[in-house]
Amino acid sequence: MREAWIIDGARTPRGKGKQTGGLHEVHPQELLAGVLNAIVERTGFDPAEVDDVVMGNGEHAGEHANDIARSAVLTAGWPVTVPGLTLNRFCGGGQQAVTAAAMGVRSGWQDLVVAGGVESMSRHSYGAPLDGGNPRLREKYPLVPQGVSADLIATLEGFDRETVDDFAVRSQQAAARAIAEGRFDRSVVPVLDADGEVLLKVDEHPRAGTTVESLAGLPPSFARSGAKPRDPDGRSYDDMARATYPQVTEIQHVHHAGNSSGVVDGAAALLISSDDYARAHDLRPRARIVSTAVAGAEPVIMLTAPGPASEMCLARAGMTVADIDLWEINEAFAAVPLKVVRDLGIDEDKVNVNGGAIALGHPIGATGAILLQTVLDELERRDLTTGLVTMCTGGGMGTATIIERL
Repeated sequence: MREAWIIDGARTPRGKGKQTGGLHEVHPQELLAGVLNAIVERTGFDPAEVDDVVMGNGEHAGEHANDIARSAVLTAGWPVTVPGLTLNRFCGGGQQAVTAAAMGVRSGWQDLVVAGGVESMSRHSYGAPLDGGNPRLREKYPLVPQGVSADLIATLEGFDRETVDDFAVRSQQAAARAIAEGRFDRSVVPVLDADGEVLLKVDEHPRAGTTVESLAGLPPSFARSGAKPRDPDGRSYDDMARATYPQVTEIQHVHHAGNSSGVVDGAAALLISSDDYARAHDLRPRARIVSTAVAGAEPVIMLTAPGPASEMCLARAGMTVADIDLWEINEAFAAVPLKVVRDLGIDEDKVNVNGGAIALGHPIGATGAILLQTVLDELERRDLTTGLVTMCTGGGMGTATIIERL
C-alpha cells in the first residue's frame, strides 16, 4: 500500500487571543497564507501540483467563513487551479485535516496535499451553542460548556485543585524550557505585516515563573456559570451534568484560566506526499503517518474520547502504549490529559514534554497540526522514533494519530 509521508511543516507563533495580542491585526486568511508560502520556501515544491489544501477551523463564521482554505490559497498567490477544503471537528479540525490528506494520498487518488488549520480567536464571533439551539437534542443530551465537563471529569476521577494546578505548572515549566532551548524554532515562522516588519516571532502566551502558589489565587472559572439557571425548568449546567451522572452529588469546580487551555491566534500547515511522488520529485520525508482514529464518547462529559481514540489508533497500527516514544495529549483542561495518562497507563515523562496548550495556547482549528509538528521536532531532537497525538473535541469526540520518523 502507498504511504503518506510528512515532508515538512510550518506554523505561526501563537499570539494572545485578545485585541492586544501580537496577531490580532492579522486577518486569519493572511495567517494561513503565510504558512502555506513558508512550506513552499522550505521544500521547493510546485504549488500548481497540489491536489488539495485541507484546513481545520472551529468557527466557520465571520472572518473564518466561506471555506477559508480556498481563500487562503488565493491570498497566498497560489495558482487558481489549487482547490481548498475547510472542515470542522471542533478542536480536532487541524488533526482531522491531516488525516483527510493521508487518506487521499494512501487511497491513490491524490499525491500531494497540504493540510493544517487556522484560528484567530481574538477575532471570533462566538456563535451558537453546541446543541445548535435544538431543544430536542438538548432533551436527549443536555450539553454543558466544556469547562463544566472538565470539572465533572475532575470530580469523578478525584483530581483536586492541587493536582490540576500541579499539572499546569508542569506545562508552564516545560514550555519555558523548550522556548529557552529553541525547541520550537524548526517549525515556527515569524508573522510579518504588510511592510515586512515582524509582528510576532515567538509564542506569547506562556507565563514563565508560574507556581502552584500563584495559581491558588485564581477563582474557579465555571462555578458561577455552572450554578446559574439555564433552561425553562430552572436547571443549571451543574444540574444537567448531575442528571446524567447521578452518582455526583456536587461538582468540584477546580479549573480556571491558569489550568485550562489558553485562548490564542495561530495557523499551521503540513505537506503530505505519497512515497512515489516524493521519490520522483526529490522531496525528503521526515515521517510517515502510521495510523489514525476518531472516536465518540458520552457528550455531556464530552472530553473523555482521547483515550478510546488512542487505543483504537494503537490497535490499527499493531502497537501498544509501550511502543510510543512521545505523546502529545492536548491540554484543553488539565483533567483531560491526566485522565488519559491514568486510563492508558502512560509514563508521564513521555507526555507533553515541551508543555502544552495550558502554557502555549490552543488555536482551535490549528492545534492538531501544531502538535504533529511539535512531536516530530522533538522526536528528531531526541533521536526517537514514534509519536502519538490525541485531542478531545466538542460534542464528545477524540482524534488520534501515530507518526514514525523516517
